[in-house]
Amino acid sequence: MSYIISVGTAVPPYEISQETAKNFSKILFKDHFKDIDRLLHIFDHTQITKRHFCVPIEWFEVEHTFEEKNMIYVKNAIELSKQAIFHCLKNTPFGTEDIDHILFISSTGLSTPSIDAYLFNDPDIHFNPHIKRTPIWGLGCAGGAAGLSRAMEYSRAFPNDKVLVVSLEIGELAFLRNDLSKSNLVATSLFGDGAAAVLIVGDEVLQTDAGLKMIDSQSTIWKNSLDVMGWDVRNNGLKVIFSKDIPSIVQNELKPNVDQFLLNHHLTLSDLQFFILHPGGTKVIEAYENAFQITEQETMITRQILNQYGNMSSPTVLFVLQALLKNHPPKNGHGILIALGPGFSSEIILLEWMK
Repeated sequence: MSYIISVGTAVPPYEISQETAKNFSKILFKDHFKDIDRLLHIFDHTQITKRHFCVPIEWFEVEHTFEEKNMIYVKNAIELSKQAIFHCLKNTPFGTEDIDHILFISSTGLSTPSIDAYLFNDPDIHFNPHIKRTPIWGLGCAGGAAGLSRAMEYSRAFPNDKVLVVSLEIGELAFLRNDLSKSNLVATSLFGDGAAAVLIVGDEVLQTDAGLKMIDSQSTIWKNSLDVMGWDVRNNGLKVIFSKDIPSIVQNELKPNVDQFLLNHHLTLSDLQFFILHPGGTKVIEAYENAFQITEQETMITRQILNQYGNMSSPTVLFVLQALLKNHPPKNGHGILIALGPGFSSEIILLEWMK
């Protein structure tokens, strides 16, 4: 079996309130939309209080090149990932020198060598020179969950190894100042920056049944859904693709998928004790609640993370995971972790909490 040992997170220094973001967007979009005041209600409906960015809000007042944005990405990806790693490992008996495999997950910038190589060269990090590296790009909001799934599979094959999943996104770099589309307005109300690191080990490292056990995972990709979520690469950066159909897909397509996955383990949704859900937005959370017939109490942590950080793409579900383990440790029993991403795709992980 595989176990989740610890989760660490990090956010950048510029905290921007939703009201500030709303006022900025009104100035930017008011000449393009006659009904701008009505459209700006989307900021209120997000239930987001604040978000964290790597740049001050003044940065958004002028256009920036793809090159400039990517330089900001690389610099902050290294720093935020480093912080998340140290936060993850500080309460464990392990240091960076003990890590056997690192999976680095991201979709909001480009780097060759990949960011994990930059982390290896950081003077404060002491990775083994023979560490295995698996950079994963392009999974968007599903990336953090997919990283956990791949780490689970690796730790089962190599039960003596310690695996570190690092998920990092600088979402504000997708903001295109001259893109006056409604999808860009929605993105302006929703996305933020953050990083998370998760330590996963196999049976031979953690010789106890206590803790958060990873039972199984399921990856799914739906045909004819390439336009639901992703990037449209432009000369000045990454233009967000964000379909309004996502909540209906959650409600109509995801539940049968989850039901079958649970049935494979002789479980149903009513058997689950906890839900770790990627907060894509309030409508997506409501779609989870309607599809799974669960209450706002059961999505409380998901809603709290959205409220305090916005949608940070791939690391967001790992923030939910951390908050659950830290503040609301579940009772003995099964739970499920779900995130959705481009493709259109889902990643589902069955977990079991054992004290």
